[in-house]
Amino acid sequence: MTDLVTLAEYKEAEGIASPKEDLRLGTLVPAVSQLVKTYCGNSLIDYYSTNKIETFSVNWDTHVVQLTESPVNTIVSVQKRDSVSESYSTVPTTDYYLDTATDSVLYVTGSTYKNWPKGAGSVKVTYTAGYAATPMDLKLAVFDLITYYLKDEHKERRTLGGASIQNQGSTSLRDSVAFPDHIKRVLDLYKNF
Repeated sequence: MTDLVTLAEYKEAEGIASPKEDLRLGTLVPAVSQLVKTYCGNSLIDYYSTNKIETFSVNWDTHVVQLTESPVNTIVSVQKRDSVSESYSTVPTTDYYLDTATDSVLYVTGSTYKNWPKGAGSVKVTYTAGYAATPMDLKLAVFDLITYYLKDEHKERRTLGGASIQNQGSTSLRDSVAFPDHIKRVLDLYKNF
């Protein structure tokens, strides 16, 4: 999938002209991008112009299916089936509603809710979601996180040539291995809960 930032963007933002760290950064950029996507529970930019297909198994009476990607841009199609032996049928656009506050698809008939069919893979939604490009505040957090790993700031104690370096914990939570607070605040803005 697509990295949230490029090596060139990182080097420009940090004022790095030398190729000295390019090999290490070439590994860190995609690793940190994937780490951020995993933490946020959202791929953020991967499905902006590419369809995401999600299939839902409905086990109880509900009129709601919650999509995983956010923010939803367009619903391409909504399909349902009453059993696994049946083919999917397309739900007319008048029979579902996209709740943009929760990125959920609601099954409606007129002004009332209708329950989705129960069963394995009973609802399939094809949609696009995310951002055309990584938002600038998120880029800043990704740049900081790359630097955090590049400079081994995640290690509390290091020894270099007989000298010992003690890094102060970067989170306000005691004994936490979480991201530094200034990075976590930004990532939490994009996190799907």
